[in-house]
Amino acid sequence: MTDTQKDRPWLFRTYAGHSTAKASNALYRGNLAKGQTGLSVAFDLPTQTGYDSDHELSRGEVGKVGVPVAHLGDMRALFKDIPLEQMNTSMTINATAPWLLSLYIAVAEEQGADVSKLQGTVQNDIIKEYLSRGTYICPPKPSLRMITDVAAYTREHLPKWNPMNVCSYHLQEAGATPEQELAFALATATAVLDDLKGKVSEEAFPAMVGRISFFVNAGIRFVTEMCKMRAFVELWDEITRERYGVEDPKFRRFRYGVQVNSLGLTEQQPENNVYRILIEMLAVTLSKNARARAVQLPAWNEALGLPRPWDQQWSLRMQQILAYETDLLEYGDLFDGNPAVTKKVEALKEGARAELAQIDGMGGAVASIEYMKSRLVESNAERITHIETGNTTVVGVNRWTEGEESPLTAGEEAIMVADPEAEADQLARLNEWRNSRDEARVQAALAKVREAAKTGTNIMIPSIEAAKAGATTGEWGDMVRAAFGQYRGPTGVSKNPSNRTEGLEEIREQVSTVSDKLGRRLKFLVGKPGLDGHSNGAEQIAARARDCGMDISYEGIRLTPEEIVTAAKEEDAHVVGLSILSGSHIPLIEELMGRMKDEGLTHIPVVVGGIIPDDDAQRLLGMGVAKVYTPKDFELNRIMFDIVGLVDPAPVAAE
Repeated sequence: MTDTQKDRPWLFRTYAGHSTAKASNALYRGNLAKGQTGLSVAFDLPTQTGYDSDHELSRGEVGKVGVPVAHLGDMRALFKDIPLEQMNTSMTINATAPWLLSLYIAVAEEQGADVSKLQGTVQNDIIKEYLSRGTYICPPKPSLRMITDVAAYTREHLPKWNPMNVCSYHLQEAGATPEQELAFALATATAVLDDLKGKVSEEAFPAMVGRISFFVNAGIRFVTEMCKMRAFVELWDEITRERYGVEDPKFRRFRYGVQVNSLGLTEQQPENNVYRILIEMLAVTLSKNARARAVQLPAWNEALGLPRPWDQQWSLRMQQILAYETDLLEYGDLFDGNPAVTKKVEALKEGARAELAQIDGMGGAVASIEYMKSRLVESNAERITHIETGNTTVVGVNRWTEGEESPLTAGEEAIMVADPEAEADQLARLNEWRNSRDEARVQAALAKVREAAKTGTNIMIPSIEAAKAGATTGEWGDMVRAAFGQYRGPTGVSKNPSNRTEGLEEIREQVSTVSDKLGRRLKFLVGKPGLDGHSNGAEQIAARARDCGMDISYEGIRLTPEEIVTAAKEEDAHVVGLSILSGSHIPLIEELMGRMKDEGLTHIPVVVGGIIPDDDAQRLLGMGVAKVYTPKDFELNRIMFDIVGLVDPAPVAAE
């Protein structure tokens, strides 16, 4: 293949957004100047879950894991001086996807763009939110209806837009095996297409099948991951041809973007993560017939906190070196005809088909959410056990743990710290926005949103009108909640202990001994305050505590500090365990500890886990928190022993 025949590289993206729309806009323009070829927008948790920045649940979450976008003015600032007609924009947004796309369209029209030329993606995958990430708003059926509303609208008005990015990325982060990742993602896609059939004409349907894209994960076992991607390609071709009768090969093409695995990034010896990220990228680029359309890479230090612009640049350079300095793009597929690859691909497809048959037998993806959630929790527990026992090697974590301290993590500026004034700035601008708009026009537009939700009219049309009128994200979310109701997803953690006994004998004995001293079973309350829905850690802690014989109480995600304190009092908990991964640990724990004191519960020890820098850990301990755990604390049994020790009324003195 000559230079002129080289394949075009994939889109280079960096998942980014923080603090404020203005600050994120500067970051985007800087990344584009460095050679990034597409935008990938991270929204903060209030925006993702349909709350305004000044809502009670938003406290401490504003601008933390992404950019806050509360209204048209925020979206306008986010894309200032970025011509949207020329841009390919991916927006990682799900429950509020109709609303954020409406704001995006409104800004594009203000720029004078031809909306029909807009290119990009809204993730718009609610099913995986119930399984792994927790930014859902409504029950599954109306959520599915809004997914297909977006798809039907884009077919008519934004023909180059991908209305859904079936996201298996978070399934792997929640512990999915390759077979589960394949099956659960494909089941989600078929649920959407089955619903979409009634909203577009028979003639237009094949083209809509062709607009469904996927967002996947690639882990460290890169041969398996590469085979998984080839299995995705072949299974999607099979499903679209046999289930939906799509004849044109271009509409059966499996199109996907990828962010490689963040689950395996380690706090210990974090410089090793550079190699992990590179190896994982090979899984989605080496095989031409299963190559990603867009790649975004995590930064090497994400297990420590917020990456700096330099860290993101380093990840971008990794992509550019592979695409432009190597000869990868000069060749056809390197693995066609390889017997080992063919055998592995067939095995993955067989396992995925078995899972798909199980899901179909239960009524499809929407009806199988509780089943899929429990399977993920089980698989993740098995993964963690393999690391704990050493059956799975993680360099620097359970082998070769001694070494030189990384100079990359030294100094106060090794990790970017969120602007402490950003939340106050956002709230001030939100109030100013509300005070300056035509309130009657806003309320009339919001009434149309609620009416559309109730009657089944496509929700995109009144949403765009509300966006232009000046409605806010929280107000749109309130209309949807009013029409469809609020939903609390399954936790995946049953009350019944698993059959696992290996390595638990000693801790079970200690739990029984301490429970006898207490006069009842040791009560462990696990909670997730705030809007962070990444519940994998909390689920595993709750499941392990259950298997160790504790009486656990875990009600899932999105709890206020007040609700957690009330539960601790009513259930007479012996210890409270909190998980926060969004960076909002300081304000949330500060409020919770204050409420514990007010209720006379300071005798109940509180333990906290999350991505917590050392300085913040010391602040939490200073507030009265008994123990702080971070990603380096992977030995769950050690945590269980700590919990028992905290509540033992008569601990045995150490020898």
